[in-house]
Amino acid sequence: MAESNRRGDEDAAAEHVEDVFDDAVDDDAAADDDKAKGGTALKTKTKSDPDRVGFFGRLGRFFREVIAELRKVIWPTRNELLTYTAVVVVFVSFITAIVVGLDFAYAKGVLFVFGNPKP
Repeated sequence: MAESNRRGDEDAAAEHVEDVFDDAVDDDAAADDDKAKGGTALKTKTKSDPDRVGFFGRLGRFFREVIAELRKVIWPTRNELLTYTAVVVVFVSFITAIVVGLDFAYAKGVLFVFGNPKP
């Protein structure tokens, strides 16, 4: 049963890839047709174009897209957040202790090798 599901998933994935590839080929063919007719593949916007969006329109669209992306985020629960925070604090404290210990050891080593002149 599990193998049949996998095969079904593979077929669906392969079909999706073929659809995307076909769309890309169709887009390329349309662009080539436009070029063959003497036009450009891209539509150029002019100031009289009603689809032209101003600064505030682009800014509004940006914030709408940001909010849409934030809705897709899987936010951690309070318990997960506290656990992750504790792990980070412990790890940073451990690494800091190692760095402080090595710094102290190297300082003592340098003073031992080169001496400790008295002023």
